[in-house]
Amino acid sequence: MVDILIIEDNLELAAILSDFLLDEGYSVFVASSGEEGLQYLAENPVKLLLLDIMLPELDGFAVCRIIRERHNLPIIIMSARHGDNNKIIGLDLGADDYLEKPFSVNLLIAKVKSHLRRSYHMFDNKQLLSEGALTIDRASMKVYLKDELIVMTSKEYELLVILMMNKGKALRKEWLFEAVWGIDSFSELSTLTVHISKLREKIENNPKEPRCIVTVWGVGYKYEAV
Repeated sequence: MVDILIIEDNLELAAILSDFLLDEGYSVFVASSGEEGLQYLAENPVKLLLLDIMLPELDGFAVCRIIRERHNLPIIIMSARHGDNNKIIGLDLGADDYLEKPFSVNLLIAKVKSHLRRSYHMFDNKQLLSEGALTIDRASMKVYLKDELIVMTSKEYELLVILMMNKGKALRKEWLFEAVWGIDSFSELSTLTVHISKLREKIENNPKEPRCIVTVWGVGYKYEAV
């Protein structure tokens, strides 16, 4: 498994980022186009993606959308496009973070470590979580409902794992938000509500009357054992 896939058409920048990440002990593969990156990801397991937006032919937003339909890995967008609108587009497409160029390499590495830690190391060693028809294989970061693969963003995945590992416990909204997004996130608490709604659409028989992820009024949410 490669730790980090970089999709960046600026080969000089890609080489610099690759060198820094290699120095940190990560394995890296660099793709210079969206098509090459998608092909590599289809054939090889990857833990995290660093994705440029201004790519030739297939741009980063399109790549992000395609990847998110198939994979749960964390995605950090790197872009010369500034402004909240571009950040919102990237996050709506399933990206987990957005860095505006030029950025500090140290900041990028810190974000890489943070996302890898939250996605792969924040839980205990139990690799398989199962409740009713829902199963989470944490080794592959895949979720199955009635043996069918359910594609989720990495944040949806993290949130579901936390809820399932604490089933029956009422978890405060603020605690859930900090556990999944972190205190350095530019997201707002309302982001949690949106992700809960999306999770319900994917795993509940009737999302409007949820039986698995239930609201605890005045507190937050809990995963109800079924």
